[in-house]
Amino acid sequence: MQHDFAPLNIRGKSLIPIVQGGMGVGVSASRLSGAVARENGIGTIASVDLRHLHDDLLAESKINPNEEKYTKLNRIALDREIQKARENSAGNGLIAVNVMKALKDHAAYVRQACESGADAIVMGAGLPLDLPEMTEGFHKDVALLPILSESRGINIVLKRWMKKGILPDAIVIEHPAHAAGHLGAATVDGVNDAKFDFKRVIEETMEVFKNLGLESEKIPLILAGGMANFEKVKTALKTWGANAVQIGTAFAVTEEGDAHLNFKKTLAGAETEKVVEFMSVAGLPARGVRTKFLDSYIKRETKLQSAAKADPRRCTQGLNCLTSCGLRDGLPKAGQFCIDIQLSAAFRGEVDKGLFFRGKDPLPFGQAIRTVQETIQYLLNGRMPAL
Repeated sequence: MQHDFAPLNIRGKSLIPIVQGGMGVGVSASRLSGAVARENGIGTIASVDLRHLHDDLLAESKINPNEEKYTKLNRIALDREIQKARENSAGNGLIAVNVMKALKDHAAYVRQACESGADAIVMGAGLPLDLPEMTEGFHKDVALLPILSESRGINIVLKRWMKKGILPDAIVIEHPAHAAGHLGAATVDGVNDAKFDFKRVIEETMEVFKNLGLESEKIPLILAGGMANFEKVKTALKTWGANAVQIGTAFAVTEEGDAHLNFKKTLAGAETEKVVEFMSVAGLPARGVRTKFLDSYIKRETKLQSAAKADPRRCTQGLNCLTSCGLRDGLPKAGQFCIDIQLSAAFRGEVDKGLFFRGKDPLPFGQAIRTVQETIQYLLNGRMPAL
């Protein structure tokens, strides 16, 4: 695909400067990630709870469910999705797996991704300080991409990794004021802190590189959040000096998106005023569409938080999917609902019950659902397809 931007170079492979963000539960799996990779971009599978894409695994998980079984079935699902994605990619691009550090079994999913032949591991939702240890034995084959939001975190990760003789193959810089899902800020009000401004973070990161003697290493910087716009992509790559952009919601609503059509229509039809920030069960701010479920929850949030109490029985799935869960662990400042149930409902297109994570900014084609190829053409060339 022709464009005027420099390629994104990772592990000697020349790619288009487009990364598709990881979106769970089941929103970005083999079909979407494979389609993005087929266009020579980085397609990303979200590792969280992929059993929902496989009827046999979902049925088996309901028989005497327990944590060990849950992890085993999701590892099987992850392996299946990686193989399918590689097939769909026709050998182009890279297939990455996004693993949230906040997941209790994140290390198991990292190892499975490596064993199943993923090209890259992307990790956020917590500082991925020990990602090099988790991928030991696979460093020659698997690229490592930490997700961070400001230069202080980048400095911490680089120093820790350098002691192990490892450098990131790229760094994803995610802006909490624009991204979807869990956000890299301490509070809802904190998502707009000036320390997250892309231009500032890039400049400060370059200073970090200089101080650590990494000027010549050329670690690519990938900007995530609010980038589903050709003019913003051009500014990021031509003016600010980023090497690529990561985009989530605009790919979630494509024809190849793995979630139900109702899911895509909900995201595409949500005006920006319907997008709201709230505290997720993981204790991080999050951003989603103000649907019937979320509207009802926000109205009751203060009351629910005041009654928070630690009780494993409140884990309605009995799976302990998160290392720290506001509902299960009784954390009064965190969300008080089962995120797995709500995200799974969204994946199935259950508009009244689901939690629909969404970026803050308008989508390039409004409410229209287009293909991955058309989306990438617009992002790289500004070419708007006939709607």
